[in-house]
Amino acid sequence: MIKVFVYYIAKTKDLSDSLCEEFIALSAGVGVKMEFVNLFSKSIKEGQKQDAKEAQKSYTKEFLKVSKNQAYKIALSPNGKSIDSMEFAKNLENKGEIAFFIGGAYGLEEAFLNQCQCVLSLSPLTFSHKVAKVVLSEQVFRAFCLINNHPYHK
Repeated sequence: MIKVFVYYIAKTKDLSDSLCEEFIALSAGVGVKMEFVNLFSKSIKEGQKQDAKEAQKSYTKEFLKVSKNQAYKIALSPNGKSIDSMEFAKNLENKGEIAFFIGGAYGLEEAFLNQCQCVLSLSPLTFSHKVAKVVLSEQVFRAFCLINNHPYHK
């Protein structure tokens, strides 16, 4: 089973969690164990009170705590590469463990982005973490359907 972790920064739970749970359940049917992990912490709260640079540093600090060396690391950033669903699937193929990182309100530090194997943009539009989580969970499911020749994407 492929493991996919989605690390994100959010102050509260929201309605998007139930939609993500739907795609988590569907993904299990195509051999993917997907898990969402909220890393909001006191240090992030304090960093966000200061300025964008400190907020980004606090995100990096939390992300590095969970960043596993063996995982294929993908950061989501508005400045990342834009790809279609087929190319997204190719990026995920033959990876044992994948870690996605969704930054907080101030985005991600360049230093953290440089530590990831891939930096992607979900869209030229800016999404809240709520929307980004749902779009990402659906695209992960779609990608593994494509990889496994499952008819979902048709």
